[in-house]
Amino acid sequence: MKFKDMPYQRVEYERAEHEYRRIIEDFRMAESGEEQFKVHERYYALNDKIGTRMTIAQIRHDIDTTDEFYSGEKEYYDEIQPKLSNLAVEYQQEMYRSPYRAYLEGKIGKVAFKNMELQLKSFDEKLIPLKQEENAWTTKYDQLIAGAKIEWEGDILNLSLLRPYLTSSDRSIRKKAYEKYSAFFASIEDELDSIYDKLVKNRTEQARQMGYDNYVELGYYRMNRNCYDKAMVENYRKQIKEHFVPFAEKIHERRRKRLGLDKLSYIDAGVYFPDGNPALIGNPEEIVKAGTRMYAEMSPETKEFFAFMTENQLFDVLGRKTKRAGGYMTFLPEYKAPFIFANFNGTSGDVDVITHECGHAFQGYLSGKDPIQEHRDITMETAEIHSMSMEFFAEKWIDLFFGSRAEDYRKMHLEDAAAFIPYGCMVDEFQHMVYENPEMLPKERRKAWLELEKVYRPHMDYGEDRFFAKGGFWQKQHHIYDYPFYYIDYCLAQTCAFQYKAMMDEDYEKAWGSYLKLCRLSASGFFTDMLKEVGLESPFEDGCIEKMVGKLEKEMNKI
Repeated sequence: MKFKDMPYQRVEYERAEHEYRRIIEDFRMAESGEEQFKVHERYYALNDKIGTRMTIAQIRHDIDTTDEFYSGEKEYYDEIQPKLSNLAVEYQQEMYRSPYRAYLEGKIGKVAFKNMELQLKSFDEKLIPLKQEENAWTTKYDQLIAGAKIEWEGDILNLSLLRPYLTSSDRSIRKKAYEKYSAFFASIEDELDSIYDKLVKNRTEQARQMGYDNYVELGYYRMNRNCYDKAMVENYRKQIKEHFVPFAEKIHERRRKRLGLDKLSYIDAGVYFPDGNPALIGNPEEIVKAGTRMYAEMSPETKEFFAFMTENQLFDVLGRKTKRAGGYMTFLPEYKAPFIFANFNGTSGDVDVITHECGHAFQGYLSGKDPIQEHRDITMETAEIHSMSMEFFAEKWIDLFFGSRAEDYRKMHLEDAAAFIPYGCMVDEFQHMVYENPEMLPKERRKAWLELEKVYRPHMDYGEDRFFAKGGFWQKQHHIYDYPFYYIDYCLAQTCAFQYKAMMDEDYEKAWGSYLKLCRLSASGFFTDMLKEVGLESPFEDGCIEKMVGKLEKEMNKI
């Protein structure tokens, strides 16, 4: 079914609660593992129905944040979602304590039960008012960012539509665009600080009510960190500081020379060539057409997937003034359909929709066929391997999108991906500092950010900028507000994607076979175990980063 034709009906909480409680009671009364699993399949069906309706409402709200009806639905779901989560936890408690657990574990796997354990450690009915409040504040932040109205040469742009000017080949245009970009954030600085203060205090109180010293432990549970802990993440960041940051700084120095600049400024971030970054060939329809050809030639599985996406119009990718910023892939379980939301803005970043987001969607399409719903519950570091690795697999066809500048794109993509890892680790360490010190004042958080910049991005120079030079850059990163502790998952995944890059340079078919296997494994195994199963090295292992840097330096020298 085409997305525009999918019917929408509000999830009425009272009815949903009645259905959940009937399932909980039937599960409790079942007299065998077989009977309990039949009840569990009813739980799947109810989750699919509720999840589909809520996701349709979310997408339609994001497509037009000024739509009064779907804005009202978003507020309604912000209110009832924690109560629905509590019902799910009640059900999972019954599963976790089932006398027939061995049978159930044989059906849905050990990972599912470990995730239940983490869910039980991360939520309780007493948190519902705090979760409702948290949802309201993240929505407030999203609306604040989406509502940007920036005057540009007689037009009014939002942040997504301003982005092409931030990477213009004309440095004076970049400077002007960044001044307006910064001015917008400076104009809402007090609101940004207030919202984040409330979120940090709210999440800290949730943690304390659950018996934790601060939000870090609770945040890890909520991110389903089921096979690694804070100490392992710290060791990963340590390796990045020791081995990867010096390598990334060399990349920035090469870029500075290529651009012919005496010194890099923050207005030069994301610019790789003096004549401008490679531009996509064609309009959005032609880009999708090129994507159709690429996925048809990549594999039978990707051909089927992309045809499904296009035939059912499961994309909304054109940038519009009233559209939410950013991009994502989500899933409509009743239709077994991924959906891609994005903001095309005419830059080379638009190809990420056809590569990165389609990597997510391809895996979602495959896992949607798995009758075991728990296998869809992939942890984010695994999910981002699917997307970031697809970016590299797609480079074989990148000429379709960039023509004569395809090689420039490959160089830019490799450099950009490498430069990202220190930034991602900086975001993660910043969040640990914030939640371990929840009484920090806004000016103290900004100071902490600037200190981390010196460690992870010593080349970065904000000059006299009235917002970013004070340490406010992090406030534009919506993950910090909306999804605490998510960001390190991108870094872990990029580390694995670089391994796929090295593998495909030696044997593309072998690399593709490994990737396809990882996509099909979904969440049936633990992250670190699945890496071994498909022939990848864990980013947490000592020596992994140093070895990867060696391979990347050789690759950089080649190009």
